[in-house]
Formats: sequence, C-alpha cells, structure tokens
Amino acid sequence: MSGEVAIALTLALTLTAVVAVVVVRTRRVVATPTERAVHATLHTAAQAARALRRGLDSESAHTAAPFLRELTGAVGLALYDDDGAPLSRDPDDEPVWPADVVDSCTATATESITGQRRVLRSVRTTTVVAQPLLTEGGEVLGALVVITGTTPGPGMLGAVGEVARYAASQIELAELDASRARLDRAEVLALRAQISPHFIYNALGTIASFVRTDPDRARELILEFADFTRYSFRAAGQYTTLAEELRNIDRYLTLERARFGQALTVRLQVAPEVLSVVVPFLALQPLVENAVRHGLAGQGGGSIEIVARDEGSDCVITVEDDGAGMDPETLRAGQGDALAHRSDESAHVGLTNVDHRLRAAFGNDYGLVVETAIGAGTKVMMRVPKFRSGVRA
Repeated sequence: MSGEVAIALTLALTLTAVVAVVVVRTRRVVATPTERAVHATLHTAAQAARALRRGLDSESAHTAAPFLRELTGAVGLALYDDDGAPLSRDPDDEPVWPADVVDSCTATATESITGQRRVLRSVRTTTVVAQPLLTEGGEVLGALVVITGTTPGPGMLGAVGEVARYAASQIELAELDASRARLDRAEVLALRAQISPHFIYNALGTIASFVRTDPDRARELILEFADFTRYSFRAAGQYTTLAEELRNIDRYLTLERARFGQALTVRLQVAPEVLSVVVPFLALQPLVENAVRHGLAGQGGGSIEIVARDEGSDCVITVEDDGAGMDPETLRAGQGDALAHRSDESAHVGLTNVDHRLRAAFGNDYGLVVETAIGAGTKVMMRVPKFRSGVRA
C-alpha cells in the first residue's frame, strides 16, 4: 500500500511540475514587456475616459488628471475649462506648482483656448506645454497643460496632442449623451402631451357615468386610471420592459372597454420569453391609442389584436385593428416618412416619435412598419432586439 502511495505522490508531483512549466511558459509568451505596456496604457486611458464621460467639471477633471498625466509622462498636468479657469492639477504638491509656474500655466492655457494648437514657455527650469481640447468641429472645450523639467521633444509634444485629442473626444461624447438624453426626455414629454387632452377627459367622463349606477365599478376604474397616469407620467428612465408596457396598456384598454362596452374587443397573444425585452418607454401606447381613437372610435367600436412573438434575436410586436384604415398612397405621401398615419396630426406625431426613438436606440433596422388599406384596418409592426448593449430598463 505504501508503494502505491509513493507512486501516486510521484505522479502528483510530476503533474504539478508540468503544470508549473506550462504556466511559466504561457506567461512568458502572453505577458511580454510590450504587451504589458500596451495593457497598462489601455487601462490608464480607460480610467481617464470613465471620468471624462461625465463631462468636464472640477470633479471629473480631478479624477481624470492623474491618468492623463501618466499617459503624457509629464511632471505635472492641469486641466482648464473653456473660459481658462483651472479645474484640477496633478500632483497637487506645492513644490511642483510654485506660484510663477501656476501663473504661467494659466496664461498659456488662456492663449491655447483662443485657437493656438500648442504654446511653450520656459519658467525657471520648467517648460509649459498647452494643448486646447477641441471637438471634431473645432469647438474649444477647455485646455490640457503639462509641465516638464526638460525641453520636450517631438515625441512628447505628439503624446500631449494625442492625449488632448483623446480627452476631448470623451468630453464630446459626454455632451452628445446629455443632448440625446434631453431629446429623449422631450420626446417622452411630447407623447405624454398627446395622451393628456383626449384620453384623460374621456376616462374621467366614463368613470363619472358609473359613480351613481355602479359605485364599485367606478372605484375599480379610478384605481386603474390612477395606476395608468402614475406609470405614464413617471420620472424614471427612457426604457422599460415589455411586461410593464403591456401592463399599462391593459389599464388603458380597461378604461376604454368601460367606455365602449361590448363594442370593443381585445385579443392579446404574448410569448412569455419576450416579456423581459427592453423597449422605449411609452412605445406601445401611441400604437394602441391610435388603433382605438382613429381606427375604431369613428365607427363605434371594433377589435384590436396585440401580438408579441419571439423571432430569434428579435422580438416582434404588432398592433392590428379592423377599423377604417386609410389609402396606402396617402401613407406613402408623407414626404418619405412612412408614418403619416390617418388624417390626424397627433397620430402622425405619436407614431413618428416612436419610430424615431426606436431607430435612435436600436438602429435603422428597427423602425415601425405600417400596413393599411381603406376599409381593411391598420397593422403596425414594431421590431426590437431582445438584447442590446447599453440599453436597459
């Protein structure tokens, strides 16, 4: 038995040695000095970008400055806003930043903001290099200033220029994200404005009609109305799940069925696996509301079918009514906009809004598709990816 143990121990030690050799050899192949340097540089750049993608202010500048200084290899680095006001310095040590050097950096930064690509000044044994932070369109976002203890060569000047260009691109992306967020909020506000005038009036009128004849029904409708408005006017983000959208659509249709009675029928067919799919907030509301308001109300009622199905990497949602429909030529005549829906401008605005938000979030393959004909109802199809990086509820 002891012999078997000795053999097993010998095999185990041999395997351990082999694994150790493989690991060492692998490390020698993968982690060369050049690869380690590239990895370290990319990691440093990513750390700086994480801060600057919040925009350029004192806080983001303070976080990004050490990483930007490491990328330039300078003794010190300072960031200034587009008015030439200092935002942050790194390192924040007095010996590195005597008063005359600070004054020279501020003056040099101000000069660079006027459009000069690079300014050099010698202060004692220190050289100051300023580089404006410029967008692709030439707009000045601020200035990056470095100090060195030697006269910078072409290599360092090039590095400063590239780091400034990289920093400017991240700040520009932050401003673009902020602009897109403001646009998304404005579009959601437009949809809310479309909901408010007619639906709220009709819903309250319907509830009022039940107050005396059926108080219990009136209380149920009041709760549905409260939940509908709470969701529709929430202050949360620009995306939600399909399940939440459908839940709110159910509240809306409950109120409309109370108004139309048996004249309005609704069929719902949803694949369970797509309930967690992320969609733009209030993306379905205009589709269903248009089907009720413009397709059925004019003829006293009808039917609506809502289908959400799984199609591989996408989820396809359709809202179809058997209402009045419209002339396809009229639909196509909307100046190339495939969403000139019915004759009502608010319907056009609502669907165009949703189409724009879908394309902005997921790309041009994900806009709305409208099928209609006079007397044959209308079918609106929405395709969304089941997953898209950066898009979450």
